[in-house]
Amino acid sequence: MLAVVLVLLLALLLFGLGFALKALWWIAVIVLAVWLVGFVARGTTTGGSRARWYRW
Repeated sequence: MLAVVLVLLLALLLFGLGFALKALWWIAVIVLAVWLVGFVARGTTTGGSRARWYRW
């Protein structure tokens, strides 16, 4: 009985990790898309050079 419970807990743990990793991949893709849009759509400064759209 203990072995069955351990196997079920392991299956739940692996399912949870799989879901979390998939969610993190989607978040990473969204952040990359936002960064690329900001990189392409950045404005120009008064001197005509390209300005950074981020503050670091």
